[in-house]
Amino acid sequence: MVFPNWLSVSHFVMFGLLLTFAIAHSGLAALRSKGEQIIGPRLYRIVFALVSLPLAVVLIIYFLNHRYDGLQLWLLQDLPGMKPLVWGLSGISFLFLYPATFNLLEIAAIQKPQVHLYESGIMRVTRHPQMVGQVIWCIAHTLWIGSTFTLLTSVGLILHHLFAVWHGDRRLLARHGEGFCALKARTSVIPFLAIIQGRQFLRWQEFVRPAYLGVIGFTGLLWWVHPLMITAVAQVNW
Repeated sequence: MVFPNWLSVSHFVMFGLLLTFAIAHSGLAALRSKGEQIIGPRLYRIVFALVSLPLAVVLIIYFLNHRYDGLQLWLLQDLPGMKPLVWGLSGISFLFLYPATFNLLEIAAIQKPQVHLYESGIMRVTRHPQMVGQVIWCIAHTLWIGSTFTLLTSVGLILHHLFAVWHGDRRLLARHGEGFCALKARTSVIPFLAIIQGRQFLRWQEFVRPAYLGVIGFTGLLWWVHPLMITAVAQVNW
């Protein structure tokens, strides 16, 4: 089979990395109940992190080093307002992406990890904020970079998160039963849909908390160190 000249090996490598991460991440999530029964919640969370985090780091490094590979589909970086738009979308994406990191003690397995049913803050906007945040992040970066490699990466990440929506709801239903059904009836996957339909309402007080301020601070820090991160990652010969 003859491939186009622009279809570099990096496209296939990224596809393999995305598939590996998706299988490991979703597979360990599916095995959580059984795994916790065998080794306990804290140790299982540590195993989950030891598998997922290195794979995520490899994905990030490889993406940054090859983001302009392949065919350049569009080049919009010089358009007026494009840079603020991309940074604005990226900042919004982080507000959706990281609500699950608010309980850092559980993530670090210092406290016993639990499966929670949340219905406050960003969860009133969408029941799956990480998926929404990932979609926004992918749109922003694909718009800015415009290469086939970045488009492939974004499509892969979005497909994985769409699967995670179905998979996550399935696991919550199995664990919480009617409690999750009640939550599902009051929330939506599509942002703001439940609010528009009158099934949910926003409480601005829930957004005034250190965790959200931390995300805003993190976004500002990332904006500041972004050039340094690109330079540092370029030293990794992947």
